[in-house]
Amino acid sequence: MLMNTGAVPVQSQNKLLTTVAWQGPQGAAHATAYALEGSVFMAGATVQWLRDGLQIIDKASDIEALAASVPNTGDVYLVPAFAGLGAPDWDGQARGVLIGMTRGTTRAHIARAALEAIAWQVADVFQAMAKDSGMALTELRVDGGASQNNLLMQLQADALGVPVVRSKITETTALGAAYLAGLATGFWTSAHQITSQWAQDRRFEPRISEVQRKAGLARWRQAVARSRDWAQD
Repeated sequence: MLMNTGAVPVQSQNKLLTTVAWQGPQGAAHATAYALEGSVFMAGATVQWLRDGLQIIDKASDIEALAASVPNTGDVYLVPAFAGLGAPDWDGQARGVLIGMTRGTTRAHIARAALEAIAWQVADVFQAMAKDSGMALTELRVDGGASQNNLLMQLQADALGVPVVRSKITETTALGAAYLAGLATGFWTSAHQITSQWAQDRRFEPRISEVQRKAGLARWRQAVARSRDWAQD
Protein backbone atom coordinates (compact mmCIF):
# COMPACT_ATOMS: atom_id res chain seq x y z
CA MET A 1 0.00 0.00 0.00
CA LEU A 2 1.44 3.36 -1.08
CA MET A 3 0.65 6.96 -0.22
CA ASN A 4 2.04 9.67 -2.49
CA THR A 5 3.79 12.32 -0.37
CA GLY A 6 4.92 14.50 -3.29
CA ALA A 7 8.40 15.84 -4.00
CA VAL A 8 9.61 15.60 -0.39
CA PRO A 9 10.37 12.25 1.28
CA VAL A 10 8.56 11.81 4.60
CA GLN A 11 10.20 9.95 7.47
CA SER A 12 7.54 7.77 9.04
CA GLN A 13 6.89 7.94 12.77
CA ASN A 14 4.56 4.94 12.61
CA LYS A 15 6.79 2.15 11.27
CA LEU A 16 6.15 2.66 7.57
CA LEU A 17 8.79 2.74 4.83
CA THR A 18 9.82 5.77 2.79
CA THR A 19 10.29 4.95 -0.87
CA VAL A 20 10.42 6.44 -4.37
CA ALA A 21 7.01 6.24 -6.01
CA TRP A 22 8.31 7.06 -9.48
CA GLN A 23 10.91 9.04 -11.38
CA GLY A 24 9.76 10.97 -14.40
CA PRO A 25 11.76 12.56 -17.22
CA GLN A 26 14.71 14.64 -16.08
CA GLY A 27 13.94 18.34 -15.98
CA ALA A 28 10.22 17.84 -15.55
CA ALA A 29 8.43 19.45 -12.63
CA HIS A 30 8.38 17.05 -9.68
CA ALA A 31 10.37 14.49 -11.68
CA THR A 32 10.75 12.39 -8.53
CA ALA A 33 7.77 11.57 -6.35
CA TYR A 34 8.07 9.90 -2.97
CA ALA A 35 5.67 7.69 -1.05
CA LEU A 36 5.02 6.08 2.28
CA GLU A 37 4.78 2.33 1.91
CA GLY A 38 3.08 -0.22 4.11
CA SER A 39 4.39 -3.74 3.55
CA VAL A 40 1.89 -6.48 4.39
CA PHE A 41 3.51 -9.88 4.01
CA MET A 42 0.39 -11.99 3.44
CA ALA A 43 -2.58 -10.53 1.61
CA GLY A 44 -3.52 -12.35 -1.59
CA ALA A 45 -1.13 -15.12 -0.55
CA THR A 46 -3.56 -15.89 2.28
CA VAL A 47 -6.12 -16.96 -0.31
CA GLN A 48 -3.46 -19.07 -2.01
CA TRP A 49 -2.89 -20.82 1.33
CA LEU A 50 -6.58 -21.68 1.58
CA ARG A 51 -6.36 -23.11 -1.93
CA ASP A 52 -3.01 -24.95 -1.78
CA GLY A 53 -2.48 -25.52 1.94
CA LEU A 54 -5.92 -26.23 3.37
CA GLN A 55 -7.45 -27.08 -0.02
CA ILE A 56 -10.85 -25.71 0.96
CA ILE A 57 -11.22 -23.98 -2.43
CA ASP A 58 -10.27 -25.18 -5.90
CA LYS A 59 -9.29 -21.80 -7.31
CA ALA A 60 -8.70 -18.37 -5.78
CA SER A 61 -11.86 -16.86 -7.25
CA ASP A 62 -13.98 -19.45 -5.40
CA ILE A 63 -13.38 -17.69 -2.09
CA GLU A 64 -15.87 -14.89 -2.76
CA ALA A 65 -18.93 -17.12 -3.05
CA LEU A 66 -17.80 -19.33 -0.17
CA ALA A 67 -17.16 -16.38 2.17
CA ALA A 68 -20.43 -14.72 1.14
CA SER A 69 -22.40 -17.84 2.11
CA VAL A 70 -22.18 -16.80 5.78
CA PRO A 71 -23.18 -13.36 7.12
CA ASN A 72 -20.10 -13.02 9.33
CA THR A 73 -17.11 -15.00 10.61
CA GLY A 74 -18.81 -16.13 13.81
CA ASP A 75 -16.10 -14.26 15.74
CA VAL A 76 -13.38 -16.28 14.01
CA TYR A 77 -10.19 -14.33 13.22
CA LEU A 78 -7.28 -15.40 11.05
CA VAL A 79 -3.94 -13.64 11.51
CA PRO A 80 -1.86 -14.76 8.49
CA ALA A 81 1.53 -14.17 10.11
CA PHE A 82 3.01 -17.13 8.22
CA ALA A 83 6.28 -15.23 7.73
CA GLY A 84 5.92 -12.88 10.68
CA LEU A 85 4.09 -9.56 10.68
CA GLY A 86 4.94 -6.65 8.44
CA ALA A 87 3.89 -3.01 8.83
CA PRO A 88 3.04 -1.59 11.27
CA ASP A 89 3.91 -4.39 13.75
CA TRP A 90 7.21 -5.71 12.32
CA ASP A 91 7.40 -8.89 14.36
CA GLY A 92 9.47 -11.60 12.71
CA GLN A 93 8.67 -13.99 15.57
CA ALA A 94 4.90 -13.81 15.05
CA ARG A 95 3.15 -16.82 13.53
CA GLY A 96 -0.26 -17.51 12.06
CA VAL A 97 -3.27 -17.73 14.35
CA LEU A 98 -6.78 -19.00 13.67
CA ILE A 99 -8.79 -18.20 16.76
CA GLY A 100 -12.41 -18.16 17.89
CA MET A 101 -13.44 -21.49 16.36
CA THR A 102 -16.29 -23.58 17.76
CA ARG A 103 -18.00 -26.77 16.62
CA GLY A 104 -20.15 -24.53 14.45
CA THR A 105 -17.18 -23.12 12.53
CA THR A 106 -17.17 -24.09 8.84
CA ARG A 107 -14.81 -23.58 5.95
CA ALA A 108 -17.01 -20.66 4.92
CA HIS A 109 -16.28 -18.88 8.21
CA ILE A 110 -12.56 -19.48 7.73
CA ALA A 111 -12.74 -18.18 4.15
CA ARG A 112 -14.51 -15.03 5.30
CA ALA A 113 -12.00 -14.58 8.13
CA ALA A 114 -9.21 -14.77 5.52
CA LEU A 115 -10.77 -11.96 3.50
CA GLU A 116 -11.33 -9.91 6.64
CA ALA A 117 -7.68 -10.47 7.60
CA ILE A 118 -6.61 -8.76 4.38
CA ALA A 119 -8.95 -5.85 5.09
CA TRP A 120 -7.86 -5.45 8.72
CA GLN A 121 -4.17 -5.52 7.79
CA VAL A 122 -4.76 -2.77 5.25
CA ALA A 123 -6.72 -0.83 7.88
CA ASP A 124 -3.69 -0.98 10.23
CA VAL A 125 -1.47 0.51 7.52
CA PHE A 126 -4.16 3.05 6.55
CA GLN A 127 -4.28 4.33 10.13
CA ALA A 128 -0.49 4.62 10.24
CA MET A 129 -0.50 6.64 7.03
CA ALA A 130 -3.18 8.96 8.37
CA LYS A 131 -1.06 9.58 11.47
CA ASP A 132 2.10 10.22 9.45
CA SER A 133 0.38 12.58 7.03
CA GLY A 134 -1.68 14.38 9.66
CA MET A 135 -4.62 14.21 7.29
CA ALA A 136 -8.00 12.52 7.42
CA LEU A 137 -7.71 10.13 4.47
CA THR A 138 -10.96 10.13 2.52
CA GLU A 139 -10.71 7.11 0.21
CA LEU A 140 -8.59 4.16 -0.87
CA ARG A 141 -7.94 3.42 -4.53
CA VAL A 142 -7.31 -0.24 -5.26
CA ASP A 143 -5.81 -2.29 -8.06
CA GLY A 144 -4.50 -5.79 -8.74
CA GLY A 145 -6.17 -9.16 -8.95
CA ALA A 146 -7.63 -9.14 -5.44
CA SER A 147 -9.53 -5.93 -6.20
CA GLN A 148 -11.82 -7.96 -8.48
CA ASN A 149 -13.30 -9.61 -5.38
CA ASN A 150 -16.37 -7.49 -4.64
CA LEU A 151 -16.90 -8.95 -1.18
CA LEU A 152 -13.33 -8.18 -0.20
CA MET A 153 -13.69 -4.61 -1.45
CA GLN A 154 -16.87 -4.16 0.61
CA LEU A 155 -15.17 -5.61 3.69
CA GLN A 156 -12.28 -3.24 3.03
CA ALA A 157 -14.56 -0.20 2.93
CA ASP A 158 -16.21 -1.35 6.15
CA ALA A 159 -12.82 -1.84 7.86
CA LEU A 160 -11.59 1.62 6.82
CA GLY A 161 -14.77 3.62 7.26
CA VAL A 162 -14.12 5.37 3.93
CA PRO A 163 -15.00 4.50 0.32
CA VAL A 164 -12.87 2.05 -1.65
CA VAL A 165 -12.57 2.96 -5.33
CA ARG A 166 -11.66 0.48 -8.05
CA SER A 167 -10.41 1.76 -11.39
CA LYS A 168 -11.50 0.32 -14.73
CA ILE A 169 -7.92 -0.78 -15.41
CA THR A 170 -6.72 -2.79 -12.41
CA GLU A 171 -3.19 -3.62 -13.60
CA THR A 172 -2.01 -0.14 -12.70
CA THR A 173 1.63 -1.01 -11.98
CA ALA A 174 2.21 -1.94 -15.60
CA LEU A 175 0.04 0.97 -16.71
CA GLY A 176 2.10 3.40 -14.65
CA ALA A 177 5.31 2.18 -16.28
CA ALA A 178 3.71 2.72 -19.67
CA TYR A 179 2.64 6.23 -18.69
CA LEU A 180 6.19 7.13 -17.60
CA ALA A 181 7.55 5.78 -20.87
CA GLY A 182 4.99 7.89 -22.70
CA LEU A 183 6.13 11.01 -20.82
CA ALA A 184 9.79 10.25 -21.54
CA THR A 185 9.17 9.84 -25.27
CA GLY A 186 6.84 12.82 -25.57
CA PHE A 187 3.69 10.82 -26.28
CA TRP A 188 2.18 12.70 -23.35
CA THR A 189 3.43 16.16 -22.46
CA SER A 190 2.17 16.47 -18.89
CA ALA A 191 1.01 14.49 -15.90
CA HIS A 192 -2.36 16.23 -16.24
CA GLN A 193 -2.98 14.45 -19.53
CA ILE A 194 -2.43 11.12 -17.78
CA THR A 195 -4.57 12.00 -14.77
CA SER A 196 -7.51 12.82 -17.02
CA GLN A 197 -7.53 9.26 -18.37
CA TRP A 198 -8.27 7.63 -15.01
CA ALA A 199 -11.76 6.14 -14.86
CA GLN A 200 -13.69 4.58 -11.99
CA ASP A 201 -15.14 1.10 -12.29
CA ARG A 202 -16.94 0.86 -8.95
CA ARG A 203 -17.09 2.66 -5.62
CA PHE A 204 -17.69 0.68 -2.42
CA GLU A 205 -19.20 2.68 0.45
CA PRO A 206 -18.94 1.60 4.12
CA ARG A 207 -22.08 -0.21 5.29
CA ILE A 208 -21.40 -0.71 8.99
CA SER A 209 -21.50 1.83 11.80
CA GLU A 210 -18.42 3.44 13.31
CA VAL A 211 -19.11 1.56 16.55
CA GLN A 212 -19.10 -1.77 14.67
CA ARG A 213 -15.95 -0.84 12.77
CA LYS A 214 -14.03 0.10 15.91
CA ALA A 215 -15.20 -3.04 17.70
CA GLY A 216 -14.05 -5.21 14.80
CA LEU A 217 -10.67 -3.49 14.67
CA ALA A 218 -10.20 -3.89 18.42
CA ARG A 219 -11.05 -7.59 18.17
CA TRP A 220 -8.57 -7.93 15.29
CA ARG A 221 -5.83 -6.34 17.37
CA GLN A 222 -6.59 -8.83 20.13
CA ALA A 223 -6.03 -11.65 17.67
CA VAL A 224 -2.81 -10.04 16.42
CA ALA A 225 -1.55 -9.85 20.00
CA ARG A 226 -2.08 -13.64 20.32
CA SER A 227 0.16 -14.20 17.28
CA ARG A 228 3.10 -12.13 18.55
CA ASP A 229 6.51 -13.46 19.60
CA TRP A 230 5.66 -17.13 19.02
CA ALA A 231 8.55 -18.54 16.96
CA GLN A 232 11.61 -19.75 18.85
CA ASP A 233 15.13 -18.98 17.65
